[in-house]
Amino acid sequence: MQPLPIDPILPDLCAALRARPSVVLEAPPGAGKTTRVPRALLDAGFAERGEILVLEPRRLAARLSARRVAEELGERVGETVGYTMRFEEASSPATRVRFVTEGVLTRRLLVDRELRGVSAVVLDEFHERHLAGDVALALLRRLQRGARPDLRLVVMSATLDAGPIAAFLGGPEAQPAPAAEAGRGHDATAAGASVAPTLRAEGRMFDVAIEYLPSAGVSASTHAAGDRRARAHWGDRTLESLVASSVRQLIEEGLDGDVLVFLPGSAEIRRAMDACSAIAKSENLLLLPLHGSLSAAEQDRAVRPADRRKIILSTNVAETSVTIDGVVAVVDSGLARVAAHAPWSGLPTLRVAPIARASAAQRAGRAGRTRPGRCLRLYTRGDLASRPEHEAPEIRRLDLAETVLELCAAGVTDLEGFGWLEAPPAAGLAAAEALLVRLGALDEGRRVTPTGRRMLRFPAHPRQARMIVEAERRGVADDGCTLAALVAERDLGAPPGAREPHGRRSDARHSSDLLAALQAFEEADRARFAADRLRWLGVDPARALTVERTRKQLSRLADHRSAAPPETVEAREIAQRIAILSGYPDRVGRLRRPTSATGRTGREVVLAAGGTAALSEASVIDDVDLVVAVDIEERSEGRSARTVVRAASAIEADWLLDLFTDAIRDTTEATWNGAAERAEVVRRLSYDALVLDEARPAAGAGGPLAEAAARELAAQARAKGWRAFVKGDALEGWLLRVAFVRAHCPDAALPDVDEDAVLATLEALCDGRRSFAELRDADLSSAVQASLSPAKARALAELAPESIVLPGGRRARLEYAAGAPPSLASRLQDFFGMAEGPRVAGGRVPVVLHLCAPNQRPVQVTTDLSGFWARHYPAIAKELRRRYPKHAWPDDPAHAAPPSRAPLRKA
Repeated sequence: MQPLPIDPILPDLCAALRARPSVVLEAPPGAGKTTRVPRALLDAGFAERGEILVLEPRRLAARLSARRVAEELGERVGETVGYTMRFEEASSPATRVRFVTEGVLTRRLLVDRELRGVSAVVLDEFHERHLAGDVALALLRRLQRGARPDLRLVVMSATLDAGPIAAFLGGPEAQPAPAAEAGRGHDATAAGASVAPTLRAEGRMFDVAIEYLPSAGVSASTHAAGDRRARAHWGDRTLESLVASSVRQLIEEGLDGDVLVFLPGSAEIRRAMDACSAIAKSENLLLLPLHGSLSAAEQDRAVRPADRRKIILSTNVAETSVTIDGVVAVVDSGLARVAAHAPWSGLPTLRVAPIARASAAQRAGRAGRTRPGRCLRLYTRGDLASRPEHEAPEIRRLDLAETVLELCAAGVTDLEGFGWLEAPPAAGLAAAEALLVRLGALDEGRRVTPTGRRMLRFPAHPRQARMIVEAERRGVADDGCTLAALVAERDLGAPPGAREPHGRRSDARHSSDLLAALQAFEEADRARFAADRLRWLGVDPARALTVERTRKQLSRLADHRSAAPPETVEAREIAQRIAILSGYPDRVGRLRRPTSATGRTGREVVLAAGGTAALSEASVIDDVDLVVAVDIEERSEGRSARTVVRAASAIEADWLLDLFTDAIRDTTEATWNGAAERAEVVRRLSYDALVLDEARPAAGAGGPLAEAAARELAAQARAKGWRAFVKGDALEGWLLRVAFVRAHCPDAALPDVDEDAVLATLEALCDGRRSFAELRDADLSSAVQASLSPAKARALAELAPESIVLPGGRRARLEYAAGAPPSLASRLQDFFGMAEGPRVAGGRVPVVLHLCAPNQRPVQVTTDLSGFWARHYPAIAKELRRRYPKHAWPDDPAHAAPPSRAPLRKA
C-alpha cells in the first residue's frame, strides 16, 4: 500500500469512534480518506459485529473505491469488500465493507429501521450536500438516539466547515472524549459534551499551475440562453472550440500525461469529442467520455490506465472519486448542469450554472494527485472570485416527494420537526405532500396508504412507481416497468450525426411520445441491442442498455400476476396510457395550436394547474385533445424562462373521472352575454382549472338553474343601475316626493324608499327572468310605487302632489329636488286671479314660482306671490306691455281673470 496523507490520523479516528458514537473527519482532496478510512475501521475490528457501510454520492466513486480497497487487500471486489448500487452489485456473504450509493442506504433504513447487521456507517463527500445524504444523516442520528446507540457514524468532508455537522451529531448523552483521543490532528475543543469530535488531516497535493482566460470567458448565462444546441460562447467561439484549443495548447507545450476536461453534460461532451477528434487522431490520443449515463464498462475504460495518452471528457462525476492515475492536466469549463425544482409550479428546472469555488478547487486538484500538474480554467480570475464558496444544498432546491414518502414510511409524521441538519423549505415540503396525496400514496394524515406501500417497493421516483402500480392493476406490469425506465432516461435518441435517415419511423404512434419510445425500445430488444442496428433505428445504444438495466430491476420487483393482461392491442395501449396518466395527475392539459402575430402556428399545452407550455417540435403527439405532460421543465433563456413539454401522452376525460374523482368538479353557474344582455346558464365539468365539458341547459321555470340565471341577471342589473330599466323620470320624481314628505311631514310615516330599496325591488324582479329586455318590460316604476299602501299613497298625493291646477285651468307640474322646496314654472299670466302662491306639505312649504314672460323666460322667481304683485309687478308689467302689446297686462293681477289658453297668433 502506497502511503497516503490520511494514514497518520487513522489510529486517532478509530480511538475517537470507540469512545463516541460519531466522528467528523475533515480531509482535503487527495488525502486518501475514501479508501483508507473503511480499511482502517475493518482492521480495527469495527466489522466484527456487522458490516461497515460506506455511502458514496456517485456510482462511479462507489465502484472505483470498492475496487481499490479490495486490490489493497489482495482480493477481488465482492469478497471482503463489495459494493451495492442500483442495477449493480458485487458482494458475497463474506463482505464486511460495502460501498453503497445514496438510494440504497435510504431504502435499507426503510426496510430495516434498526439497520441490523450494520456496525458502522461512513458518509463520504458530505460537503456535496446531496439530498439523500442529508436524509441519511438525520435518520442515522435518529437511530443512534433510539434503538441503536451502538451504531458508529463517520462523516467525511473535503471542503465543508465541520462545525455545524459536529454540533448536529453531538447531544446531551455524549461524554467528553478521553485525553488519549487528542492525538495528531484532533480538535480537542470539539470533544465536549455538546459536539462530536472533529479530526483534521492534511492533504497531499502537488503544485497545480492554474491559468485563466484573460477576459470574459464561458458564461453560464450565454451558454443556456437562446441557442437550441445549448452552446457557450466566448466572443465568436464555442465551448467545444475552446476545449479543443486548450487541449492542443497542452499537447504542443509538451504534456506527457492524460487530460481531464470538465463539461456541463453529455451533449457538450459529444460536441467537444467532435472538436478534439482531429488532434486526437494526429497525436494518437484516446478520446473517452465519462458521465453517469454510461455503462460500468464504459466508465471503467475512461478511468483505467491505457496504452496511450487519454483525453477524458467528463461531467462533474469525476470531481470526487479515487485518483485517476495518469491525469496531469485539467481543462475546466467552470460550468455544471444544476437540477432544481419549483415547488409552486411543481415543475423541474434544469439550467447550466457556474460552479462554486469549492468545486473549482476540487476540479483543479485532480491534476495534482500524483505529480505537479496544470489547470486551464475557461473563465477569468474575477469570475471565480464572484462565485459562492459552496453550491446550495440539494435539500433547498430539489423535489422532496420521494424523501417525504420514505420518511412517512419510516414513521416520521412531523416532517417540520424532523431532525434535519438543515430544514427544507416549507413550500417544498407542502408541494411534495400535496403530490403524494394526489398520487394516492399518502392520506390527509400523512399516513402511507396501501398504494403508497406498493410504490415503495420500487427504487424510483413516486411518479414512476405509481405508474408501475397502476400498470400492475391493469395487467401490463412489464410495460409499466419499461415506461418508468424510459421516463428516467428521458430520451432514446441517438446523438446528433449518429441517426441514420431511416431512424425516424413513419408509423410511430401519434398518441404518446412514451409509447413511441416504447415501440423503439421493443425493436431494440428484438435486435438484441446490436449497436449498428440501434443506430439505424435512431436509438442510442448506451441509453437503450441503461433502460434495459432499469427495466429488469423494476420488473423483478413488480407483481405480474395481479391482473389478467389485456386481450387486444388497443386494450393494451389504453392500459399503458392510463398507467402513464396515474403518475402525472397534476400535469394534465389541453393541446392547442395558437397562431402568432407572424402567422406561424405552434403547439402548446394549456395546463390544468395553470399556465401554458410549448410542446416540443420532436413530439409525435398529433390530433388529440387532452394530454398529460410527462417530461416537462422550465428552461432559462437569457433573462426569460419558458416551459417546454418534451414528452406527452394523450388521455381521455373518462380516465380522469375513474382515477381522480376527487379532483373533478361539477359546477353550474350563470355567465353574462354582454352582447345579448342576457344571463346564460353554463354547466361545467372541470379537472382543476381545465374544463372537460361544457353545456348550456335551459334554465326552466324554477330550480337551481333558474336561480343561478336570476342571480347573474341581478348582479349585472345592479351594476348597470336601476335608471336603465325605467322610462322617463317618473320614478325619480316619485322618490323625490317620498323623500320630501318624509322630511317635512314625519307624521305621515311614509317608509324610506331610497336607492337601495329600488335596487332590492329590481333584484326581486329578476326572479324568473334572464335578460335586460325582460326587466325593462317588468315596469320597475310600478313595482316600487306599489311598496306604499293605498292610504300612504293617498297621503303622498295630498302632501306632495305631482301637479297643481292654476286659475286659468292649466295643470302645472311640480318639480321636486333633493334638499330644496318644490318648484313650478309657468307664464306669469297663468297666475292672474291668484292672490297667494300655492303651498304643499299640508300648507307648510310654499312652492317656488318661476314666473315667465310669453317667451317662457322667467322674469321673477319667488315664493311670495302677493308681495310680487304689490312691489315688483307694476314695473315688470310696464316693460312687458311694451314688448308684448297684444297680451293683457291688468293693473290688478291678483283679481284679474286669467287669459284664455287658446294659442296666440304671432305678431
